[in-house]
Amino acid sequence: MSYLSLENSNFFVLLSGLTIACIALMSLRLIVQFRAKNLLQKELAQHDNFALGINYAAKVAVLCGSIGYFFGHLNTFDSAAIHTQVLLPIALIWFYICLGQAIHRKWILYRFNETQAILKQNVCAALVDSGMLVGNSILVLGLYHWLEPKTWQALLIVSICFIFLQGVFALDSKLRESRFAKKNQGASLQYNFSLANTSIGIRYAGKTIGLALAIYAGLHSAPSYPSKMVDNLLTVVVHSVFMWFLLYVFSRLMIHIVLPKVDIGLEVDHQDNIGIACLEFAVFCSMGYLLINMFSI
Repeated sequence: MSYLSLENSNFFVLLSGLTIACIALMSLRLIVQFRAKNLLQKELAQHDNFALGINYAAKVAVLCGSIGYFFGHLNTFDSAAIHTQVLLPIALIWFYICLGQAIHRKWILYRFNETQAILKQNVCAALVDSGMLVGNSILVLGLYHWLEPKTWQALLIVSICFIFLQGVFALDSKLRESRFAKKNQGASLQYNFSLANTSIGIRYAGKTIGLALAIYAGLHSAPSYPSKMVDNLLTVVVHSVFMWFLLYVFSRLMIHIVLPKVDIGLEVDHQDNIGIACLEFAVFCSMGYLLINMFSI
């Protein structure tokens, strides 16, 4: 019979993780409340702002999930060096997640103001923004798993790879916008986000998270060279682009299997068919997760 280990050090790790999570959640609540310019209980309960609730829930999940992921990959724990061993890495993880979200908002979707749309109860905007947030958190955690930045040189390598992968996100989004415009007589995808088409938001979020999972799969299978800048960058380029290609090829194949003879563009773009969009969301996310497990064998 096996027993659960209850050493004092485990209790200290548990207490440290819960303390960090509580402080971070309180800070998040104040930030969201400040941006909403209203008390959260009034905005969520009385005004029934579902969009803010969805976005807030995604932020809470990313916050707690990143803490859990970090402590789950922590090999040793020294209470005397908690500031450098725990606090600094977690702060860096959150910084890069927020940076990726800012890049996505200000650069990739620069014609669409997610914050204002969410406050106007636009569920589509909440789904798009939440998908970007979850996708960026997966990307950052994948980089942390691939090359833990314990030195300034490793941090520089991770930063350069992070910028490149944001470029992959940007290119993928532009290709989706171009495909949307081609199928909808030149209409703008970013403009359609403001029309509160929920199914478009679900599909966009699903493809973003699926791409992030595919990139994680590439990073999971890619070797790392702690002191070689060029080799690391080339490795990330090859693995992430290859996984990106596999994601779309196999996702399209799976969609044709589960949804034969269905015009997805018509159903999602014009009919606001949430069921079809959810199926596409599930296909891309499950395919990304499948790639992680297939290339970790």
